[in-house]
Amino acid sequence: MLRKRGLVVVAIMTLIAGLIAMFPARVAYQWASSPLIAMGGIEGTVWSGSASQFSTNGVYFTDLRWKIRPSQLFMGKASYVISGTPASGSFDADISISLGGTVTLRNVAAFIPMRMLESAANVPGLRGSASLQFERLELVGGRPAALDGSIDVANLVVPMLSRASLGGYRADFFTQNNGIIASVEDTDGVVDLAGRLEVRLDGSYEFLGKVEAKSNTPDSIANQMKYLPLVDDSGQRELRLEGSY
Repeated sequence: MLRKRGLVVVAIMTLIAGLIAMFPARVAYQWASSPLIAMGGIEGTVWSGSASQFSTNGVYFTDLRWKIRPSQLFMGKASYVISGTPASGSFDADISISLGGTVTLRNVAAFIPMRMLESAANVPGLRGSASLQFERLELVGGRPAALDGSIDVANLVVPMLSRASLGGYRADFFTQNNGIIASVEDTDGVVDLAGRLEVRLDGSYEFLGKVEAKSNTPDSIANQMKYLPLVDDSGQRELRLEGSY
């Protein structure tokens, strides 16, 4: 009798596991999708599938594909290998979601146009290209709580500053106990820039840097820089930005 009961339990568990493994991704999206996320052309299951279109907060991808890593389920996380194609460029990452809702991205390798971030950054006309190499990006409540890696931006255009290219810049990010710190510098920018960005866990940020005009700095930017306080007699000026998101 006990043997038969054991076989019944095994059969039921196998059936449940099979149903979960074959659960359609389209149905899961309809049940649990966020109003901030839109997906179309969904195929496959929650374990392995694809979507022809994906967008969130103005960021748009095509040919999004995912495949679960079952071993992480025993640790209370749903972990996926994800790849997608932005308007131009590429995106690859390992993404895990914990039972508490923490989203962690690892091994992020992406090349994206800056216009994808135009809406999210609230900078109309933002242009250029960005290369992302993140070892880890952790989001808690939608806010970054940890970030280790780098961003390289080329041919940056910010119309509120100048409609011409501002050149290239690099930021290296490190996680600390009270938030995220980044060193920022120009690589071939139209201004000499070096500074420090701090992103705190409460959603506030502060950037403190030194800038100096170059021979190729547009007159419109050089004139704006004259209103910044002088650091010393070398011609460097202090640039301070702060706020919250």
